[in-house]
Amino acid sequence: MSVIRNAELVPAPARRSFATLFSNVSRWRVPLSILALCILPWVLPSQALAVNVLIYGLVAVGYNLLFGYTGLLSFGHAAFFGAGAYATGIAIGAFGVHWFIAMLIGVLISGLLATVMGVLAIRTRGIYFSMVTLALAQLVYYAALQASSWTGGENGLRGFTVSTLHLPGFSVNFLDPLVKYYAIMIVVAAALWFVSRVLNSPFGAVIEAIRENETRARACGYDVERTKLLSFILSGILCGLAGTLSAMHLSIVPLDSLHYHTSGLIVMMTLLGGAGSFFGPFIGALAFLSMEDIFSLWTSNWQLIVGVIFILFVLYLPKGIWGTLITWGKSR
Repeated sequence: MSVIRNAELVPAPARRSFATLFSNVSRWRVPLSILALCILPWVLPSQALAVNVLIYGLVAVGYNLLFGYTGLLSFGHAAFFGAGAYATGIAIGAFGVHWFIAMLIGVLISGLLATVMGVLAIRTRGIYFSMVTLALAQLVYYAALQASSWTGGENGLRGFTVSTLHLPGFSVNFLDPLVKYYAIMIVVAAALWFVSRVLNSPFGAVIEAIRENETRARACGYDVERTKLLSFILSGILCGLAGTLSAMHLSIVPLDSLHYHTSGLIVMMTLLGGAGSFFGPFIGALAFLSMEDIFSLWTSNWQLIVGVIFILFVLYLPKGIWGTLITWGKSR
């Protein structure tokens, strides 16, 4: 009722201007996202933080495709992030593969893993789906822990460094922080364009229909299980791509990248920014990593502060930062 009253109090031209503004933002979401990412390293305290926002923002974007748009809550997406990172690191360190081919291998391995996990998990619903994804991800974690000759076990994968990106006609110094940021940003921008195209396609409309009412979507003739599986695979591939970028950025793959703690971080970032919105995941990654960067300077128990803030968001701003802004703008 309060929203209706506010809308009645605001003149119609003002409401139309807000509606036009959000419509234009949605229409130009990819260029606007790229523009915001371009200035990120100049406004954040460090370029390392900006690179982390890029990588974890991409992970959250991939996760948002499954959780925010399809309505499936997974607790196992760390498996795809870590699998992409490990596959890339092993391809470069153990076999001397070109970085670009190593990235393709990392994405391919993540996609195959997402296919296997998706086939097993899609058969379940609700909390059972979440528990199955968590259990399967922990299987991947312990498999990596035992295969220490390949993964480095508890010490993580080391011994590979990408110092130069050799491209046709020129090379890029990947050790320069600013150059590294913009090199990674090009990959992230391409992924954002791909996600935007997916969401604008009939497939994007179907996954949102499944999220809103699975029974109705099935009654309309859509193959719900196949659509959910495809969404699961695409989500896993995007998280795997973020994992390959993380491996090349850090030159190390920690075992924690496969842990359920990482899956929890991905869920928190998506919820903080706003699940089911295009900009939400990056805003959530920026908010979470900025809080970590600031509060960790004050105390080693910074997780307590972030946890309290997250609880407040869940209780009072369940739509996240961007989702709340959209709701506020539409009510003006």
